[in-house]
Amino acid sequence: MINELHALPEGILDRDTRGLQDLLGGPTLIHLPGDRQPALFLSVLLHGNETVGWEALRALLRQRRARFGELRLPRALSVFIGNVAAAAVGVRHLPDQPDYNRVWPGSELAPTPEHDLMRQVTERLRTRGLFASLDIHNNTGLNPHYVGVNRLDHQTLHLARLFSRTLMYFRRPKGIQAMAMGEFCPAVTLECGKVGDLHGRDHASDTIDACLHLSALPQHPVSPHDIDLFHTVARVEVPEELSFAFPPATGDILFSPDLERFNFRELPRGTAFGRVNKNSGVYLDVRDEQGTDVYRRFFQVEDGELRLSTPVMPSMLTLNTDVIRQDCLCYLMERYNDHVPHPP
Repeated sequence: MINELHALPEGILDRDTRGLQDLLGGPTLIHLPGDRQPALFLSVLLHGNETVGWEALRALLRQRRARFGELRLPRALSVFIGNVAAAAVGVRHLPDQPDYNRVWPGSELAPTPEHDLMRQVTERLRTRGLFASLDIHNNTGLNPHYVGVNRLDHQTLHLARLFSRTLMYFRRPKGIQAMAMGEFCPAVTLECGKVGDLHGRDHASDTIDACLHLSALPQHPVSPHDIDLFHTVARVEVPEELSFAFPPATGDILFSPDLERFNFRELPRGTAFGRVNKNSGVYLDVRDEQGTDVYRRFFQVEDGELRLSTPVMPSMLTLNTDVIRQDCLCYLMERYNDHVPHPP
């Protein structure tokens, strides 16, 4: 059953992410009243080492309590605090857990108890009704603050634009929170830079506050000139059977130490991602939105270097080897502004 509360537990705003497990005991859905209905929904700590969502919310709620002497909100707020067990030890997820942002309705992973939990959360929120949904994350590479969108309707794009003009449209991976919530309200994923970046925390907090103060989301089109929209055309992983590393370590693939500087840059054909030290033939698992193998469309090996075979823009490249194994090496994107909906 869902651990569901209708008020903040005593002392929760004094707890950082590592202290929530002892207080809550597990994933928890909290509903807070406000002047307007339906509620804004936030999910935080779906990845236990991405602290920005909880820290942004905690800062906002403490500020409003100090200002009014009580917790007064201009709109009702529902908050799902996710993987508190992983947060207690500062990791994305524990070894025996799935990724909490791959197990929402629509997931392609084998069923787990976490799938059932997210189904319950989704159905509870669908029954209550939502104004909009924000799923708040850090990322590990050098990326700008950007928004993940899974739909291109007007209200979703306006919601995204409250945080950033840089938008990444994608349909895979499945089983993420924003896709589940997007079935019945505008829903986006906020990517707020690296853990510990105060600008990321403040930017997320300001966006939450702006959403709480909205009476409605606009239904007119967003101008294509007001956003930079990119479409994810492929997801890149390192095959399990191949080792990889960054200098001075060694592996079957030795990636460039400058790899994360490629994020959100339009790279020309021939750009080297690293060197290969094993005759493998295929060095990366590259899949398009339909799950089709497109490795040879994007990569080739020349003179022992793993190079791009076509111009492309990557995102979410990181030097964190654990994240690369648990999630992916990167996504590959194309410009997509011509697909922004126009007035009928």
